[in-house]
Amino acid sequence: MLFSELGLAAELLRAVSEEGYSEPTPVQCQAIPVILDGRDVLAGAQTGTGKTAGFTLPLLHRLHAKRPEGARRPVRALILTPTRELAAQVAESVGTYGKYLPLKSAVVFGGVSINPQISQLRRGVDILIATPGRLLDHIGQKTVDLSHLEILVLDEADRMLDMGFIRDIRKIIALLPPISRDDREGRQNLLFSATFSDEIRQLAGGLLHNPAHIDVARRNTTVETVAQVVHPVDRARKRELLSHLIGTQNWRQVLVFARTKHGANKLAEQLEHDGIKATAIHGNKSQGARTKALADFKNGSVRVLVATDIAARGLDIDQLPHVVNFELPNVAEDYVHRIGRTGRAGNVGEAISLVCVDERDFLRDIERLIKREIPKVVIDGFAPDPNIKAEPVFKQRQGRPQRSQSQPRSGDNANRGKRPQVHGHGHAHGKTSNGNSNGNHAEQKAPAKHGHQKPRSGNVAQPSRPSGEQRNRPYHGRPGQRPAQNRSGT
Repeated sequence: MLFSELGLAAELLRAVSEEGYSEPTPVQCQAIPVILDGRDVLAGAQTGTGKTAGFTLPLLHRLHAKRPEGARRPVRALILTPTRELAAQVAESVGTYGKYLPLKSAVVFGGVSINPQISQLRRGVDILIATPGRLLDHIGQKTVDLSHLEILVLDEADRMLDMGFIRDIRKIIALLPPISRDDREGRQNLLFSATFSDEIRQLAGGLLHNPAHIDVARRNTTVETVAQVVHPVDRARKRELLSHLIGTQNWRQVLVFARTKHGANKLAEQLEHDGIKATAIHGNKSQGARTKALADFKNGSVRVLVATDIAARGLDIDQLPHVVNFELPNVAEDYVHRIGRTGRAGNVGEAISLVCVDERDFLRDIERLIKREIPKVVIDGFAPDPNIKAEPVFKQRQGRPQRSQSQPRSGDNANRGKRPQVHGHGHAHGKTSNGNSNGNHAEQKAPAKHGHQKPRSGNVAQPSRPSGEQRNRPYHGRPGQRPAQNRSGT
């Protein structure tokens, strides 16, 4: 099938052709016709298979075909994403594919001044791409009107649930105009996700009306174009092995995942000392620094980008050849999203995991999730010492717990294996004295001991500390509200 057979507007086909595409991916083949038909959609696909274009193209087509009268431009389509990077990526796709249409779009997220966003919204936009926290800031300041919304898209919905945004999503949905379940012309709801969990299906049940189900691959699978390998190594020699692989195999563009922000900074500095140009990207970086780091990595001026799992979603790098798990993630599903940064759009890629004795349980969980054993290859000169014992770490074997109403909302990547315990009047450990978080992210921090929880291998035990993005503050007006210009959570 060709894009020209899907019934898209000529302006969209022209833009798609200029991007070098003629044949849609499987998820696009299934999603575009049903979205054009006005149906609600519950869609999932492996990351990197064209999911964003799968909803962006038909959304643009429907808005263009039904333009409102008058000069005023109300927000007619809202796309919610969990992270700034993903919001920027979706906004770029909207701009790319919609460049020949008389539609205006805007993207709003935290970490930057709210004033330019207010100015843009006042001029009128047809399509708004937003992260939940910053959108609620605009709603609280009455700078955005969603009363004319025609299409709602939840992108990477599972990630939003993981990060504790479910309460915000429900608030936003409650503010939207009511729709008649029998009205085919009412608001269209689209839920897209790289993975489907039971919680996602529960959310969909309350939002979607008779949706078309699109699932082009079984849950939590990895793309077949990604070659996966594990290199066993001692924990103290991981950095040495990484430098060895980059140098001897002449890797020119490598995305490396570390477990914590501090670890990402340290590894980038060590690689620099080894003569390898590297930089780190994580939640403690300002939005400007994160944007520059990603731009330098894309244009080749930086050889290695060391990232925390904030970058597991939303990083779209054309033909990225190598992804390295310097440390395995706490949550097995994150492995799927990490290695999904390579092997995108049919290109081949390589995912390498440097695994020490501490991470055997994590590796076992990952292999159980993806239902395959990852080949193990010992690199000459880096064979692990069998006498080294695993260091105890914390990991919750059960699935991700549901966040209670009293728990704070987490940021781009809060502790995904377990969220901080809340005591007293909803105050989490590590909160600052004034009740505000520091506006940054805390990636994959292990929880502190509570009760008789046993340590296990797979992560370094650290004191419990809530994500800097958690809005655990006293209630003043809207729960969790604070001045928008200081809010960088999304």
